[in-house]
Amino acid sequence: MAGVLSRIQRANRPAFHALSPTQARIAYLMGAEILDLPRAPIARVQALQIPGPGGGMAARLYAPSEAVLPVLLYLHGGGFTIGGLETHDSLCRQLALRSGAAVVSLDYRLAPEHPFPAASDDAWAALQWLASHAQTLGLDGTRLAVGGDSAGGTLAAVCALMARDAGLSLALQVLITPGTAAHADTASHKLFANGFLLDAASISWFFDHYITRNHRRDWRFAPMEAPDHSDLAPAAVLLAECDPLVDEGLAYADLLRAQGNPVQLELVRGVTHDFIKMGRAIPEAMTAMDFCAQALRAALRS
Repeated sequence: MAGVLSRIQRANRPAFHALSPTQARIAYLMGAEILDLPRAPIARVQALQIPGPGGGMAARLYAPSEAVLPVLLYLHGGGFTIGGLETHDSLCRQLALRSGAAVVSLDYRLAPEHPFPAASDDAWAALQWLASHAQTLGLDGTRLAVGGDSAGGTLAAVCALMARDAGLSLALQVLITPGTAAHADTASHKLFANGFLLDAASISWFFDHYITRNHRRDWRFAPMEAPDHSDLAPAAVLLAECDPLVDEGLAYADLLRAQGNPVQLELVRGVTHDFIKMGRAIPEAMTAMDFCAQALRAALRS
Protein backbone atom coordinates (compact mmCIF):
# COMPACT_ATOMS: atom_id res chain seq x y z
CA MET A 1 0.00 0.00 0.00
CA ALA A 2 2.84 2.37 0.78
CA GLY A 3 4.29 1.63 -2.65
CA VAL A 4 0.97 2.40 -4.31
CA LEU A 5 0.73 5.71 -2.47
CA SER A 6 4.29 6.54 -3.48
CA ARG A 7 3.55 5.87 -7.15
CA ILE A 8 0.39 7.96 -7.00
CA GLN A 9 2.35 10.81 -5.45
CA ARG A 10 5.08 10.58 -8.11
CA ALA A 11 2.41 10.77 -10.83
CA ASN A 12 1.79 14.30 -9.52
CA ARG A 13 -1.83 14.46 -10.62
CA PRO A 14 -3.75 17.46 -9.29
CA ALA A 15 -5.97 16.84 -6.28
CA PHE A 16 -9.70 16.81 -6.89
CA HIS A 17 -10.17 19.87 -4.72
CA ALA A 18 -7.87 21.82 -7.07
CA LEU A 19 -10.17 21.10 -10.04
CA SER A 20 -13.65 21.99 -11.17
CA PRO A 21 -16.26 19.22 -10.83
CA THR A 22 -16.11 18.60 -14.59
CA GLN A 23 -12.31 18.38 -14.54
CA ALA A 24 -12.41 16.11 -11.47
CA ARG A 25 -14.86 13.75 -13.17
CA ILE A 26 -12.55 13.42 -16.16
CA ALA A 27 -9.52 12.89 -13.93
CA TYR A 28 -11.30 10.23 -11.89
CA LEU A 29 -12.53 8.47 -15.00
CA MET A 30 -9.04 8.47 -16.53
CA GLY A 31 -7.46 7.00 -13.40
CA ALA A 32 -10.28 4.86 -11.99
CA GLU A 33 -9.24 1.51 -13.47
CA ILE A 34 -5.46 1.87 -13.62
CA LEU A 35 -5.09 -0.13 -10.40
CA ASP A 36 -8.33 -2.08 -10.79
CA LEU A 37 -8.52 -5.59 -12.18
CA PRO A 38 -9.03 -5.85 -15.96
CA ARG A 39 -12.71 -5.95 -16.90
CA ALA A 40 -13.59 -9.63 -16.69
CA PRO A 41 -15.79 -11.27 -19.34
CA ILE A 42 -19.29 -11.90 -18.02
CA ALA A 43 -22.32 -13.59 -19.57
CA ARG A 44 -24.63 -10.60 -19.65
CA VAL A 45 -24.01 -6.85 -19.68
CA GLN A 46 -27.06 -4.73 -20.47
CA ALA A 47 -27.69 -0.98 -20.55
CA LEU A 48 -30.84 0.03 -18.67
CA GLN A 49 -32.99 3.09 -18.13
CA ILE A 50 -34.65 3.30 -14.72
CA PRO A 51 -37.28 5.97 -14.00
CA GLY A 52 -36.24 8.47 -11.33
CA PRO A 53 -37.43 11.69 -9.75
CA GLY A 54 -35.32 13.72 -12.20
CA GLY A 55 -36.16 11.61 -15.25
CA GLY A 56 -34.66 8.45 -16.67
CA MET A 57 -31.48 7.20 -14.98
CA ALA A 58 -28.83 5.23 -16.83
CA ALA A 59 -27.91 1.91 -15.24
CA ARG A 60 -25.95 -1.17 -16.21
CA LEU A 61 -26.84 -4.78 -15.48
CA TYR A 62 -24.14 -7.43 -14.97
CA ALA A 63 -25.22 -11.07 -14.71
CA PRO A 64 -22.94 -14.11 -14.58
CA SER A 65 -25.58 -16.36 -16.21
CA GLU A 66 -28.97 -16.26 -17.93
CA ALA A 67 -30.67 -17.82 -14.88
CA VAL A 68 -33.26 -15.97 -12.76
CA LEU A 69 -30.79 -14.41 -10.32
CA PRO A 70 -31.09 -12.32 -7.16
CA VAL A 71 -30.07 -8.68 -7.51
CA LEU A 72 -27.65 -6.23 -5.89
CA LEU A 73 -28.27 -2.53 -6.56
CA TYR A 74 -24.77 -1.04 -6.58
CA LEU A 75 -24.14 2.65 -5.85
CA HIS A 76 -20.72 3.97 -6.85
CA GLY A 77 -18.42 6.14 -4.77
CA GLY A 78 -17.10 9.58 -5.64
CA GLY A 79 -18.20 11.99 -2.93
CA PHE A 80 -21.63 12.51 -4.57
CA THR A 81 -19.75 14.61 -7.15
CA ILE A 82 -17.70 12.29 -9.40
CA GLY A 83 -17.82 8.68 -10.57
CA GLY A 84 -20.26 6.70 -12.67
CA LEU A 85 -20.89 3.49 -14.55
CA GLU A 86 -17.47 3.40 -16.21
CA THR A 87 -15.41 4.06 -13.07
CA HIS A 88 -16.93 1.06 -11.28
CA ASP A 89 -17.42 -1.31 -14.19
CA SER A 90 -14.60 -3.69 -13.20
CA LEU A 91 -15.71 -3.86 -9.56
CA CYS A 92 -19.33 -4.60 -10.48
CA ARG A 93 -18.23 -7.40 -12.82
CA GLN A 94 -16.16 -8.93 -10.03
CA LEU A 95 -18.98 -8.72 -7.49
CA ALA A 96 -21.38 -10.41 -9.91
CA LEU A 97 -18.92 -13.16 -10.88
CA ARG A 98 -17.83 -13.88 -7.31
CA SER A 99 -21.30 -13.75 -5.71
CA GLY A 100 -23.36 -15.39 -8.44
CA ALA A 101 -25.88 -12.54 -8.19
CA ALA A 102 -26.84 -9.97 -10.78
CA VAL A 103 -25.53 -6.46 -10.14
CA VAL A 104 -27.30 -3.31 -11.30
CA SER A 105 -25.02 -0.26 -11.18
CA LEU A 106 -26.83 3.08 -11.05
CA ASP A 107 -25.72 6.37 -12.62
CA TYR A 108 -27.42 8.60 -10.04
CA ARG A 109 -27.38 12.38 -10.37
CA LEU A 110 -24.24 14.19 -9.19
CA ALA A 111 -23.56 17.46 -7.39
CA PRO A 112 -23.19 20.39 -7.70
CA GLU A 113 -25.67 20.31 -10.57
CA HIS A 114 -27.95 18.12 -8.46
CA PRO A 115 -27.34 18.80 -4.76
CA PHE A 116 -28.65 16.93 -1.73
CA PRO A 117 -30.92 14.98 -1.58
CA ALA A 118 -30.83 14.13 -5.31
CA ALA A 119 -28.45 11.18 -4.93
CA SER A 120 -30.44 9.51 -2.15
CA ASP A 121 -33.72 10.18 -3.96
CA ASP A 122 -32.34 8.48 -7.09
CA ALA A 123 -30.94 5.51 -5.19
CA TRP A 124 -34.21 4.91 -3.39
CA ALA A 125 -36.21 5.22 -6.62
CA ALA A 126 -33.96 2.64 -8.28
CA LEU A 127 -34.27 0.23 -5.36
CA GLN A 128 -38.06 0.46 -5.41
CA TRP A 129 -38.11 -0.04 -9.16
CA LEU A 130 -35.93 -3.16 -8.94
CA ALA A 131 -38.14 -4.60 -6.19
CA SER A 132 -41.21 -4.37 -8.45
CA HIS A 133 -39.73 -4.68 -11.95
CA ALA A 134 -36.78 -7.08 -11.68
CA GLN A 135 -38.86 -9.80 -13.32
CA THR A 136 -38.97 -7.71 -16.51
CA LEU A 137 -35.19 -8.21 -16.65
CA GLY A 138 -35.46 -11.92 -15.95
CA LEU A 139 -34.30 -11.43 -12.35
CA ASP A 140 -35.72 -12.18 -8.90
CA GLY A 141 -36.69 -8.95 -7.14
CA THR A 142 -37.75 -10.83 -4.02
CA ARG A 143 -34.05 -11.53 -3.35
CA LEU A 144 -32.70 -8.00 -3.27
CA ALA A 145 -29.66 -6.32 -1.71
CA VAL A 146 -28.18 -2.84 -1.83
CA GLY A 147 -24.53 -1.86 -1.62
CA GLY A 148 -21.94 0.72 -2.47
CA ASP A 149 -18.55 2.17 -1.69
CA SER A 150 -17.69 5.49 -0.02
CA ALA A 151 -20.54 7.92 -0.85
CA GLY A 152 -22.27 4.93 -2.42
CA GLY A 153 -21.96 3.14 0.91
CA THR A 154 -23.67 6.11 2.52
CA LEU A 155 -26.46 5.87 -0.04
CA ALA A 156 -26.79 2.11 0.54
CA ALA A 157 -27.19 2.68 4.29
CA VAL A 158 -29.80 5.36 3.59
CA CYS A 159 -31.66 2.99 1.27
CA ALA A 160 -31.71 0.32 3.98
CA LEU A 161 -33.35 2.79 6.36
CA MET A 162 -35.89 3.84 3.73
CA ALA A 163 -36.63 0.21 2.85
CA ARG A 164 -37.39 -0.62 6.48
CA ASP A 165 -39.73 2.37 6.77
CA ALA A 166 -41.51 1.43 3.53
CA GLY A 167 -41.82 -2.27 4.35
CA LEU A 168 -39.55 -3.30 1.47
CA SER A 169 -37.67 -6.48 2.33
CA LEU A 170 -33.89 -6.37 1.81
CA ALA A 171 -31.62 -9.37 2.23
CA LEU A 172 -28.42 -7.39 2.85
CA GLN A 173 -26.79 -3.98 2.90
CA VAL A 174 -23.14 -3.98 1.76
CA LEU A 175 -21.35 -0.93 3.14
CA ILE A 176 -17.83 -0.50 1.73
CA THR A 177 -15.83 2.26 3.48
CA PRO A 178 -19.03 4.30 3.96
CA GLY A 179 -19.47 7.80 5.27
CA THR A 180 -22.06 7.73 8.04
CA ALA A 181 -21.55 10.83 10.21
CA ALA A 182 -22.60 14.45 9.85
CA HIS A 183 -19.22 16.09 10.33
CA ALA A 184 -15.70 14.99 9.45
CA ASP A 185 -14.56 15.33 13.05
CA THR A 186 -13.51 11.87 14.28
CA ALA A 187 -9.95 11.01 15.29
CA SER A 188 -9.38 9.09 12.03
CA HIS A 189 -10.25 12.19 10.02
CA LYS A 190 -7.38 13.97 11.78
CA LEU A 191 -4.95 11.03 11.75
CA PHE A 192 -5.37 10.32 8.02
CA ALA A 193 -6.05 13.88 6.87
CA ASN A 194 -3.13 13.97 4.44
CA GLY A 195 -1.15 11.43 2.46
CA PHE A 196 -3.61 8.51 2.60
CA LEU A 197 -5.36 8.91 -0.78
CA LEU A 198 -8.56 10.55 0.45
CA ASP A 199 -7.46 13.79 2.07
CA ALA A 200 -9.35 16.24 4.24
CA ALA A 201 -9.41 18.99 1.61
CA SER A 202 -11.04 16.69 -0.93
CA ILE A 203 -13.65 15.52 1.59
CA SER A 204 -14.56 19.16 2.25
CA TRP A 205 -14.67 19.85 -1.50
CA PHE A 206 -17.04 16.92 -2.10
CA PHE A 207 -19.34 17.79 0.76
CA ASP A 208 -19.43 21.52 -0.01
CA HIS A 209 -20.59 20.74 -3.55
CA TYR A 210 -23.28 18.33 -2.36
CA ILE A 211 -24.84 19.76 0.80
CA THR A 212 -24.95 22.95 2.84
CA ARG A 213 -23.52 22.78 6.34
CA ASN A 214 -26.85 23.42 8.05
CA HIS A 215 -28.34 20.27 6.46
CA ARG A 216 -25.56 17.83 7.35
CA ARG A 217 -27.37 16.26 10.28
CA ASP A 218 -30.08 15.02 7.94
CA TRP A 219 -29.90 11.22 8.11
CA ARG A 220 -30.16 10.98 4.31
CA PHE A 221 -26.64 12.41 4.30
CA ALA A 222 -25.43 11.06 7.65
CA PRO A 223 -27.25 7.76 8.38
CA MET A 224 -25.83 7.75 11.91
CA GLU A 225 -28.29 10.59 12.61
CA ALA A 226 -31.41 8.50 11.87
CA PRO A 227 -33.68 8.32 14.92
CA ASP A 228 -34.05 4.54 14.82
CA HIS A 229 -31.67 1.84 13.56
CA SER A 230 -33.65 -1.24 14.59
CA ASP A 231 -35.10 -3.86 12.24
CA LEU A 232 -32.76 -3.06 9.37
CA ALA A 233 -31.40 -5.44 6.75
CA PRO A 234 -28.33 -7.44 7.85
CA ALA A 235 -25.12 -5.56 7.12
CA ALA A 236 -21.76 -6.53 5.67
CA VAL A 237 -19.39 -3.68 6.53
CA LEU A 238 -15.96 -3.46 4.90
CA LEU A 239 -13.53 -0.86 6.27
CA ALA A 240 -9.95 0.22 5.63
CA GLU A 241 -7.66 0.88 8.59
CA CYS A 242 -5.91 3.93 7.08
CA ASP A 243 -9.06 5.74 5.97
CA PRO A 244 -10.42 9.04 7.34
CA LEU A 245 -13.86 7.38 7.36
CA VAL A 246 -12.86 4.31 9.38
CA ASP A 247 -13.99 5.60 12.79
CA GLU A 248 -17.49 6.48 11.62
CA GLY A 249 -17.70 3.14 9.79
CA LEU A 250 -16.84 1.29 13.00
CA ALA A 251 -19.28 3.43 14.96
CA TYR A 252 -22.07 2.67 12.50
CA ALA A 253 -21.38 -1.07 12.59
CA ASP A 254 -21.46 -0.93 16.40
CA LEU A 255 -24.72 1.04 16.33
CA LEU A 256 -26.37 -1.43 13.96
CA ARG A 257 -25.28 -4.37 16.11
CA ALA A 258 -26.40 -2.63 19.32
CA GLN A 259 -29.85 -2.14 17.77
CA GLY A 260 -30.16 -5.88 17.12
CA ASN A 261 -29.13 -6.10 13.47
CA PRO A 262 -26.83 -8.89 12.23
CA VAL A 263 -23.48 -7.34 11.24
CA GLN A 264 -20.46 -8.86 9.53
CA LEU A 265 -17.50 -6.51 9.93
CA GLU A 266 -14.20 -6.77 8.08
CA LEU A 267 -11.52 -4.22 9.00
CA VAL A 268 -8.62 -4.55 6.55
CA ARG A 269 -5.31 -3.52 8.06
CA GLY A 270 -2.73 -1.35 6.36
CA VAL A 271 -4.86 -0.12 3.43
CA THR A 272 -6.50 3.14 2.45
CA HIS A 273 -9.86 4.30 1.20
CA ASP A 274 -10.75 2.90 -2.26
CA PHE A 275 -8.43 -0.10 -1.80
CA ILE A 276 -11.08 -2.51 -3.12
CA LYS A 277 -10.45 -1.00 -6.57
CA MET A 278 -6.71 -1.77 -6.51
CA GLY A 279 -6.71 -5.44 -7.45
CA ARG A 280 -3.75 -5.11 -9.82
CA ALA A 281 -1.59 -3.78 -6.99
CA ILE A 282 -2.62 -5.26 -3.64
CA PRO A 283 -4.00 -8.71 -2.74
CA GLU A 284 -6.25 -7.24 -0.05
CA ALA A 285 -8.55 -6.01 -2.83
CA MET A 286 -9.35 -9.59 -3.82
CA THR A 287 -9.90 -10.60 -0.20
CA ALA A 288 -12.27 -7.65 0.20
CA MET A 289 -14.26 -8.55 -2.92
CA ASP A 290 -14.56 -12.13 -1.67
CA PHE A 291 -15.84 -10.91 1.71
CA CYS A 292 -18.59 -8.92 -0.02
CA ALA A 293 -19.37 -11.75 -2.44
CA GLN A 294 -19.61 -14.39 0.28
CA ALA A 295 -21.95 -12.18 2.31
CA LEU A 296 -24.12 -11.69 -0.78
CA ARG A 297 -24.10 -15.37 -1.65
CA ALA A 298 -25.19 -16.32 1.87
CA ALA A 299 -27.85 -13.63 2.15
CA LEU A 300 -29.29 -14.13 -1.32
CA ARG A 301 -28.62 -17.90 -1.51
CA SER A 302 -27.41 -17.35 -5.02
